[in-house]
Amino acid sequence: QVQLVESGGGLVQPGGSLRLSCVASGSRFSLADMGWYRQAPGKERELVASITSDTITRYADSVKGRFTISRDNAKNTVYLEMNSLIPEDTAVYSCTRKEYWGTEYWGQGTQVTVSS
Repeated sequence: QVQLVESGGGLVQPGGSLRLSCVASGSRFSLADMGWYRQAPGKERELVASITSDTITRYADSVKGRFTISRDNAKNTVYLEMNSLIPEDTAVYSCTRKEYWGTEYWGQGTQVTVSS
């Protein structure tokens, strides 16, 4: 069973930065597509960023130029570097792993709060 463990969330002031990490168990990590979603209270979950096994990245319009997704296959880890944070970025951020045959796994999430 694949498990995903996120870390790096917390409270940060507007304009600040955070780096989220997600460590995935299981083999063949390099073949999986990885992603970060977020869900704010009262809002639908949205895809923030994704990175394929070929390191092709995609971002939500709301975070382009501020967030960067990357992966380290040797460490089975995907990262989300978040800069110039704004209060609207406040949400629970969850990591996903999608296997090439379609199965998708989710982490439990980490809270990010942007507030002065």
